[in-house]
Amino acid sequence: MHFKLFYRLARQSIAAWIDDYAPSMGAAISYYTVFSIAPLLIIVIAVAGLVWGRDAVQGEIVAQLTGLIGQDGATGVQALIESANKPAAGVIATLISVGVLLVGATTVFAELQSALDRIWDVPPSQKASGIWATLRARLLSLGFILGLGFLLMVSLVFSAGVAAFGGWADGLFPGWELLLQVVNTAISLGISSLLFAMIFKLMPQARVSWRDVWVGAAVTAVLFEVGKALIGLYIGKSSVTSSFAAAGSLVVLLVWVYYSAQIFLLGAEFTWVFAHEHGSLRGEAGTRMAPAAAAAPATAAGSVLAPAVEVPRRSEKADKTVPMLATSAAAPSPARRRTARPTLKQRAIVYGAASGALLLLSFLLKKRLTRQSLAPPPY
Repeated sequence: MHFKLFYRLARQSIAAWIDDYAPSMGAAISYYTVFSIAPLLIIVIAVAGLVWGRDAVQGEIVAQLTGLIGQDGATGVQALIESANKPAAGVIATLISVGVLLVGATTVFAELQSALDRIWDVPPSQKASGIWATLRARLLSLGFILGLGFLLMVSLVFSAGVAAFGGWADGLFPGWELLLQVVNTAISLGISSLLFAMIFKLMPQARVSWRDVWVGAAVTAVLFEVGKALIGLYIGKSSVTSSFAAAGSLVVLLVWVYYSAQIFLLGAEFTWVFAHEHGSLRGEAGTRMAPAAAAAPATAAGSVLAPAVEVPRRSEKADKTVPMLATSAAAPSPARRRTARPTLKQRAIVYGAASGALLLLSFLLKKRLTRQSLAPPPY
């Protein structure tokens, strides 16, 4: 990708990021993430812990969080995990707590879907609604969480392999430490790109091509790695924790999630721009005719249609409103269109997520009941 081309795409992405009010969307994502991070990590630890053990996975996550948001922030997240993972008293209370756990873990993904729908200009008439649509969206979010746990397992496998190779190659040739660091960075970029590609492809209620997704996911992964280092440097050098006293760990978590959300949204905007400039939607980013632009005969004497109004490109418009044609009589509001039936791929994802949810529910329920039976009686 030439520098001039990348510069033009970056400039258009930033303009679209501003037009879509990404800072406000990032604030909403950060708010929901605070309440979703504990149940989300509990499910991820439960999935990855099936292979590596719960304590090992939780220790690895805390170590990664320590490098990202500092010791205070990681300690706060660990306290949230332990508090949310306490066994409840009774079967009914356990079922309720597991249900709240699943709903809380999927809430942030629902907000991510809303943000991506706004970026891809999904009209309200095409958005799925109703109980089944809500349930399907929650199951899809749970499928992403299970996939996140699987990616964590893969990451731990590669990390263990790299560590074993480092122990074997110690002293064999000079510069092997740099080689291991490059390999670790490449693995991290690959896993992040895969995760972002899944979110960009499956989350929005719009047709998104895999060809467009991979380019945007790779750019987002690189931005995320660079931003992760810069955010960690800012948190480490600033006095955010000490300025807010007891709430310092929560503020650090909010700051890190907020700036990470901005990087994610900027990557999603880059994907949108690339798809319309050089991807599968090329040619659709120019001027469009308004829905009522089709010529129609006058229904009454003296009724004159105004000239068709062109909708400007996204980077040039100030809002999302589409001007309609002026007529002598008020145009009737268009009927709500029925949403398209789910495809076979979407059904397979939903059914797979539902099966995984049932297995995870039974596993968590059994685990909580076992803890309750082994807990010492209160005095």
